[in-house]
Amino acid sequence: MIDLNNFTPFSSLIGGLIIGFSVILYLYTTGKLAGISGIFANTITNSNNRFANILFLLGLIIGPSIYLLINNANFEIKKSIPLIIVGGFLVGFGTKLGSGCTSGHGVCGISRLSVRSIVATLLFVIIAMITVFVLQKIGIH
Repeated sequence: MIDLNNFTPFSSLIGGLIIGFSVILYLYTTGKLAGISGIFANTITNSNNRFANILFLLGLIIGPSIYLLINNANFEIKKSIPLIIVGGFLVGFGTKLGSGCTSGHGVCGISRLSVRSIVATLLFVIIAMITVFVLQKIGIH
């Protein structure tokens, strides 16, 4: 069932434009594609573009923080913290195994018409749908 309260085309469009602009800005300033797992790994292991990488990662923290402050929004973790931690490790393992994360493949790879990224993104979405279905069936949601 579709929840029309969560249908937000205007804010989704603005968010997409901001993401697209950020990717273009990062590409033109560093010469690299903006994939979060790659940026995070290169921040730790590679001194090239470290400052730009740190700024990009800080933006991922500061941007939503400003949004929460401006909109006086409440943020609360309602799920099992151990489950979230295990999920985080699985995502990290998957990004290494898949040679990139959803942001790298989905935003940058698809826009370059990379077959590998298109296949990877389709697999991400399909596996995510299956995971949600299974978890809901066993009572974890």
